[in-house]
Amino acid sequence: MPFNLRVATYNIHKGFSHFNWRMAVHEIRERLRAVNADVVFLQEVIGGHLGHPVRYRNWPDRPQYEFLADAVWPSFAYGRNAVYDHGHHGNAILSRYPIVHSHNHDVSAHRFERRGLLYCQMQLPAGQGNLHCICVHLALNERGRQQQIAELSDRAHEWVPADEPLVIAGDFNDWRGRAGQQLTHALNVKEAFHAGRAHGARSFPGVWPLLRLDRIYVRGLTVENARVHHAARWTRGSDHALLTANLVRE
Repeated sequence: MPFNLRVATYNIHKGFSHFNWRMAVHEIRERLRAVNADVVFLQEVIGGHLGHPVRYRNWPDRPQYEFLADAVWPSFAYGRNAVYDHGHHGNAILSRYPIVHSHNHDVSAHRFERRGLLYCQMQLPAGQGNLHCICVHLALNERGRQQQIAELSDRAHEWVPADEPLVIAGDFNDWRGRAGQQLTHALNVKEAFHAGRAHGARSFPGVWPLLRLDRIYVRGLTVENARVHHAARWTRGSDHALLTANLVRE
């Protein structure tokens, strides 16, 4: 029996608007709820910060991934990547389905730019088996991205059975499209926007996107449609656009 799945990916820019003009984490939560995704891949998520609760009156009283997941996504995982004196941030996955296993794998290209692969195995409703998800945020430099894509390919082969569905999503910082080509070849995945756009969806900057930085790749699933959700104004969301894809498992 076919099973429908809606996924989203969003670099939330640590809960701030473009150019850090204002705190936008509350608007970001509303945007995420509005797209009604079953699984959400998030990048630049603050897991803890000593200064923001003092500076911003409405700063959430819990980690951003818990605040965003509240009452909608009962299962979530966080991968702490960048750690500094006043806090830390990383990737997160929010899910309507139980996360039965998760771990964060360090793929930092150098000590000044900490990156990780957040892997989750989820239990789908009765009879549908498992879903495997990897949330990524790759390096800003080409050499680092190539190393990280190679590591991602190796780990995906290790973690994910070939006959079970896989979704890889996040901020690839891959404006040239080279990392995507390498990943497609290594893992036999398909880019969710490929049917409508030869090289993925334009997602940055969030209001008038020019660069194709954010991606959704799938294997073992059929893409019904995919969409870019643009921010209404510079001050109401992240500096990235939010992407969604409707998927079907036959």
